[in-house]
Amino acid sequence: MHTTLDGFVARPNGEGDWIWIGEQDPAGLEKVIELAESCDTILMGRKMSADFLPHWEQLLEKSPDHPLARLMVSMPKIVFSHTLKEIPGKNVRVENGELVAAIQELKAQPGKDIVVYGGAGFVSSLISENLLDEYNLILNPVAIGTGMSIFQQQKILKLVDTKIFTNGKIWNRFVPA
Repeated sequence: MHTTLDGFVARPNGEGDWIWIGEQDPAGLEKVIELAESCDTILMGRKMSADFLPHWEQLLEKSPDHPLARLMVSMPKIVFSHTLKEIPGKNVRVENGELVAAIQELKAQPGKDIVVYGGAGFVSSLISENLLDEYNLILNPVAIGTGMSIFQQQKILKLVDTKIFTNGKIWNRFVPA
């Protein structure tokens, strides 16, 4: 997830417009692709899916050779929702079951890693239930003053890898301490 210097992952209404401020670094895109290629399933909350799914499908239509768009559209996606039974999109299924049991079942299956793209409320729920094995956080050189946090209580993490990009963004990989 992208975070701001002041610890937010989105503006108060969920906007992530600040992620695209400033220059983009091709090495950042390469890192995101590398992470996506290490996974075979994407998880997200219902609110996130409303923008995420059409964004990547439309980008793939416009740019069929875009490597990240190809991954995002072709990879199986599981959207967690208490209210919807179906969500339109390619390779999408909806999970309505109990969060902890559903995640534990997914983690027990063979295959590559599972990646979580958000949104803030969904990720916060996963963190509260200690369901994340690692945290890939991209620190952006911007402060927004107020917004949404994924951390609702103290979490002690251990930094295991980091990469600084030319645009000032810093990718950090943490594991629970």
